[in-house]
Amino acid sequence: MSSNKQYKIILSGGGTGGHIYPAIAIANELKSRYPEAEFLFVGAKDRMEMEKVPQAGYKIKGLWISGIQRKLTLKNLIFPFKVVSSLWKARNIIKSFNPDVAIGTGGFASGPLLQMAASNKIPTLIQEQNSYPGITNKILSKKAQKICVAYEGLERFFPKEKIKITGNPVRQDLLSIEGKTVDAKNHFRLKHGKYTLLVLGGSLGSRRINQLIEKELDFLDTQNVEVIWQCGKLYYQQYKLYGNSKNVQVYEFLNKMDFAYAAADIIISRAGASSVSELCIVGKPVIFIPSPNVAEDHQTKNAMAIVNKKSAMVIQEEDLDADFENKFSQLIASQEKQKELGNNIKKLALVNATKDIVDEVEILLNQ
Repeated sequence: MSSNKQYKIILSGGGTGGHIYPAIAIANELKSRYPEAEFLFVGAKDRMEMEKVPQAGYKIKGLWISGIQRKLTLKNLIFPFKVVSSLWKARNIIKSFNPDVAIGTGGFASGPLLQMAASNKIPTLIQEQNSYPGITNKILSKKAQKICVAYEGLERFFPKEKIKITGNPVRQDLLSIEGKTVDAKNHFRLKHGKYTLLVLGGSLGSRRINQLIEKELDFLDTQNVEVIWQCGKLYYQQYKLYGNSKNVQVYEFLNKMDFAYAAADIIISRAGASSVSELCIVGKPVIFIPSPNVAEDHQTKNAMAIVNKKSAMVIQEEDLDADFENKFSQLIASQEKQKELGNNIKKLALVNATKDIVDEVEILLNQ
């Protein structure tokens, strides 16, 4: 249903692509239902949302907020001031914009914003992407009306009656990679008789995955494998030279993600929530290498939620040197195993996530 009512909708999510893209996907779906609605995003001042959200056509305001560092640093000493400043600014934004609903998809800024929205009696919805929520969402869940999640078993952390399993919003072009394989392999100038390995380290890149691939290039060559290596912004200068060799292509960032997924036979990836959701939809065999440096080790928990359903493989960073060649050659040698992992992970995909989340937002708007 769509309507011409001029709703005002405020959204917050950021810090990484994994929090920004879901917020934009939710906004786009709301906009298609309510073309007259007014949208405002709230992000953290110096993070990537300040650039990505305006690119998607939405207004954004920045808060002076960051995460708390694990060790005692100057940044931690100013952290309480940042929180107070952000709460104050969030309160002013809420008062002047006067939204009908507030939506948070995680990231530093969503804490102060949703806290202030809730204390001003504005209905709030949280979208929790991970199998293990961070501290901000645990606190916010007490006041939120609805919590949309992507994994089972989150009533350990959130009030059961508020939870709705929807899945994580993903980029729409990924939903249709069927039939694109030949075009995709041609796009990347790949040979059709070889396996294609797609390596994903996230938007900034992963130092440990990049070190692994650099070390294993000769081994991969013996396995009849070509590599599409997305090494990330921080590492591109260091690794781009390898892109001149015969079976390796190195990218800072992959713009045609649907083609990258369609061309891949096997994928190596971090296990951030949005990556995991995308990979379920893609339905290819995956080896997860979770980042150990994230809050509450949630990447390992995300990966294990898939591995425990016989739908992917996982290798921990500390085991890469000992296990990688062995596990990779087993996977590449067994078409059966590849097929099994691809079929199983696809069964876990929740493809209507964005629509289902916006249905919940709509209920809040109509109350």
